[in-house]
Amino acid sequence: MENLLFDHYKNNNLDLNNRIVMAPLTRSRSDNPEHKATEITARYYQQRATAGLMITEGTVISPEAVGVVNVPGIYSPAQIDGWKLTTEAVHKEGGKIFVQLWHTGAYSHPDLHDGKKPLAPSDVNPQQQVFTAKGFQPSQEPQPMTAEDIKRTVNDFKQAALNAFEAGFDGVELHGANGYLLQQFFSKNSNLRTDEYGGSVENRARILFEILDAIKEVADIRKVGIRFNPSLNGIMGILVDDETIELYNYIVSRLNDYDLAYIHLIEPFTDVSDNAHAVQEVAKHFRKIYKGTIIINRGFTKETAAKVLQDGDADLVSFGVPFIANPDLVERFRTDAPLNQPDEATFYTPGEKGYTDYPALNN
Repeated sequence: MENLLFDHYKNNNLDLNNRIVMAPLTRSRSDNPEHKATEITARYYQQRATAGLMITEGTVISPEAVGVVNVPGIYSPAQIDGWKLTTEAVHKEGGKIFVQLWHTGAYSHPDLHDGKKPLAPSDVNPQQQVFTAKGFQPSQEPQPMTAEDIKRTVNDFKQAALNAFEAGFDGVELHGANGYLLQQFFSKNSNLRTDEYGGSVENRARILFEILDAIKEVADIRKVGIRFNPSLNGIMGILVDDETIELYNYIVSRLNDYDLAYIHLIEPFTDVSDNAHAVQEVAKHFRKIYKGTIIINRGFTKETAAKVLQDGDADLVSFGVPFIANPDLVERFRTDAPLNQPDEATFYTPGEKGYTDYPALNN
């Protein structure tokens, strides 16, 4: 079987050296007062710049968007300057990098918001453990967003995109997956609204298209991607329901009108084979609907990634955890070299240990 993983990928929106994508991975290294990316952030991404495309860790669009301690933002001048270190380092290596724009919504805690409740579509507690400065604490009932809150959030995404391009990123990815704010709007069990943002499929998807239209006013929409997890079920307070497939079919079909960089899809986190309302094979399902570039993610190996590309169900494959421990993952795949094993105890701890100190093959 021909392995397309190492092939150049080029269309009107992307020009990548290979089809291997580094997936967004929260690493909680921005443990500084400005919540900015730093020199070690730049080194981390520079080490991995042989990926065809890198997508940064979730990067919050405003102080209201925070749901995890020590994550970077992209809403202040200091944060823009901090990210410039990364984009310059990556471009020096000939790499491409998008920033993932993140709002966690209900997945947060008052300790991360000066004692205020986090904002979300409705007052539905996701029943999660939230990583705060005091360690993990249980999530609480969030504050339902007003129409003005939503308008401000749409503008925050727009400004964050502008800031990203000022920082030198090649594009932005909207985080519409894994139970965070946008998926909270999409899901019937976390969106109980009765206004224009709740109820029908079109209403629950409305905020996404308002964000895209806002970004389109000020930036090149061909440099925007979106991440979705359509079959997320029982995690982060999100449940698959009788309108889930209809909702994502509507969203993805309508996205054909936007000429995006890509959509980034995640295969099911859990076994949904007995759930008639869940998409079983996400890439295969949406390949029939979406005309643009599809990135697929979820536990791929070199061999299974080669197969999904060969089958034509996706154009690019993203890898998460393997990139943590293997800065030269592309070369290891190319040469069938053994992979370093990641140290899970250092996934979210400050400093260089478990971050920039994994050896490359030539070390």
